[in-house]
Amino acid sequence: MEEKIMMVHGSGGSATGELIDEIFDREFSNATLDQMEDSAVVPGARQIAMTTDSFVVTPAEFRGGDIGRLCVCGTVNDLLMRGAVPKYLTCGFILEEGLDVALLKRVVHSMAKTAEEAGVHIVAGDTKVVNGNGELYINTAGVGFVSEGVDIAAGNARTGDAIIVSGNVGDHHAAILSERMNIDTDIESDNAPLVDIVSNLLNSGIHVHTLRDVTRGGLATVLKELSGQSKKTFVIEENKVPVTSKVADFAGLLGLDPLYMGNEGKLVAIVDSHDADKALDIIRDSKYGKNAAIIGEVKEDSEGKLIETTELGGERELDILQGEGLPRIC
Repeated sequence: MEEKIMMVHGSGGSATGELIDEIFDREFSNATLDQMEDSAVVPGARQIAMTTDSFVVTPAEFRGGDIGRLCVCGTVNDLLMRGAVPKYLTCGFILEEGLDVALLKRVVHSMAKTAEEAGVHIVAGDTKVVNGNGELYINTAGVGFVSEGVDIAAGNARTGDAIIVSGNVGDHHAAILSERMNIDTDIESDNAPLVDIVSNLLNSGIHVHTLRDVTRGGLATVLKELSGQSKKTFVIEENKVPVTSKVADFAGLLGLDPLYMGNEGKLVAIVDSHDADKALDIIRDSKYGKNAAIIGEVKEDSEGKLIETTELGGERELDILQGEGLPRIC
């Protein structure tokens, strides 16, 4: 008989202790966490980056990943987008009664392996058990160190800068949606920690002005937001945006636009035009960046527009995603 999470696991008593010892501590064990104090004391730096996020994706496991890998990637990537070196994570688990313990073990193991890949330590956490239908939710917080002189921000894009996307768009959205709709496809989520791409860019002397991970709302929403924050017009070329044929076919079948489909392992880099080709080569040579492409440039304009030039030579102005999109994608 499969073991299930019960309300007693959230009581703070022996059952809670067993849950922590047998699942969380077994996977996340490190010198800081093992102290089991109310807060973690860690080495600091003059400038730190902090972020927090909550993950409610359905299903909890999907082709290419799971909620455990997703929450580490999402938090780490948010820190990276300010040029920070991710160091520490916390995680809070909300477990609904009836959750399969075997699923929880797989998710926690996945988190541990992804944290190891990303070079971060999980140093604090919390678990609550609530009434429900066996669902699992995770909240994370992350801390990273920002080196002296690093200044990467949404408003830093300059006229003439090149716009680079680190790979094919729409994979995560297609993977999640196909699972929910029972559509037979081998499209996998792109969920990935982008440490290698960002560290290689920053260590190469590239003039990186802006970084942003491409998640909910898709590439078009991210670029529209960045254009507004930098008060520039961004122009991208339709035929240069990388999309796999499988995702393009899937999107066409369901009437979706890949530009507005979610991702969990892609970033946009806005770099000095003189560094564009070098930056592209660096990203392509990095883990998770082999399909990177230069897709457009930043123009001088104060209106914050996003323009796509089509294969037929026309133009269309793009806006942020309107409506709900695909819910519970992360």
